[in-house]
Amino acid sequence: MPEPRHALRALSGRTPVPHSHSRPLPPYRGIVAVDAKDFTGHRAIEHGAISRVIPQLLEISFERAGLADVWADRRFPNSTGDGYVFGFDPSAMPMLIHPWLLQLQDTLTEFNVHSTGTVRIRLRVSLNVGPLPDSGEESDGNGTPRNDTHRLLDSRPVKVMLASSSENTTQVVAVLSDRCYQDAVISGYTGRHEDYFIEVPATVEGKAFAQRAWLYVPALSGNLLDRRILGDRVLSEQERDRDAARKPASGAGSSAAPPQPSVVNRADQGFVNTGTVHGGQSLTNNMGPARPDSTHRDAEDGERP
Repeated sequence: MPEPRHALRALSGRTPVPHSHSRPLPPYRGIVAVDAKDFTGHRAIEHGAISRVIPQLLEISFERAGLADVWADRRFPNSTGDGYVFGFDPSAMPMLIHPWLLQLQDTLTEFNVHSTGTVRIRLRVSLNVGPLPDSGEESDGNGTPRNDTHRLLDSRPVKVMLASSSENTTQVVAVLSDRCYQDAVISGYTGRHEDYFIEVPATVEGKAFAQRAWLYVPALSGNLLDRRILGDRVLSEQERDRDAARKPASGAGSSAAPPQPSVVNRADQGFVNTGTVHGGQSLTNNMGPARPDSTHRDAEDGERP
């Protein structure tokens, strides 16, 4: 048995040093993670049942979408208690976006109808792609792409979307990383036009995380038809840029006149004239009528003729 000191040296030698030398990238993997809404809001006795049923619902939805092989071949799968995560061949990413997300929506709808009065499950879904270790070891699947997948899952926009929707209609809200969106949606490989997706700045409260991401809701309901539910902080960036592009550029040649300040004249128990007045004037207020003056007055210089 090696001495503890030698064992520590052996472990230290296995830790790669960044930028020390070039090495091959890990294989690219698609990553899907799901998380149940309000998991901690359920009673403790229900947590185990929810943790067990989520993978079963995922398996059924993959079968219904014609993607049973993706589920069977999943890489580094792991239950997160209130959710589930695994890697897959990224070539299947377009099919996970559509039709799998739609089938997951239908599967959860059917499940929740039959579980009325007991546990209802609604899911946030995060999709990402990137290089991750996948050599059959316990540490497989750990890396920045997976970390970002979970951050996207916890980001404010996807939580707001699910919370603002009707629990009777919307069971799934998905968030795609920008790379996933560019590779699978904008490329045209996904059977959903880009108009189905909403660009959002994904941020997580208390975390140093901010990325461009895309929301997709297979079944819209209620307030989701009003994009203002995402809030000013979520939508302001792209709307500000869009408005700036629509406005004509202002410069030295602009003919628009600057706004003129308003002028308010006040005279207690008297007159204010801003021009020449001919004829008599009278004033009635709480202090009684003012003395009429039949002579004309030049208000510009204040002198009698």
